[in-house]
Amino acid sequence: MEHVVIALKRRLRRTFTSGAAVACALGAVASTLAPSASAVPAPEVEYVYNVIVRRHFDFPNNDALGYGFAICDKVGRGESYSDVMGDVKHEIFPNDEQAANYVVSYAVGILCPAQIWQLRNSAAGYQPPPG
Repeated sequence: MEHVVIALKRRLRRTFTSGAAVACALGAVASTLAPSASAVPAPEVEYVYNVIVRRHFDFPNNDALGYGFAICDKVGRGESYSDVMGDVKHEIFPNDEQAANYVVSYAVGILCPAQIWQLRNSAAGYQPPPG
């Protein structure tokens, strides 16, 4: 009887081991066949989400996207960084230097990245107004 029990244990052990090996192999194959998720939101979606949901800025007419593109237009027309910053500080809330800098740089960086060099050139030597 003991001989039969030992034989059954060996058979179960082999069955379990081969079943585990098959499961691992199937898992490896499935993971190599499954496509990886790498979706990136549209620039407009990313911009609006970050300035409305994550940072909680208040824009004129509740139009964050339109305001962002207006910043791009100002930079594209060659308006100085200090003029753009002044406008932003008077039109959005919160209206401090850090908030305005974030909105301006984020709008240009996300909505019109080709104009980053213009923004950087215009901002060279910029000093925030005192107080």
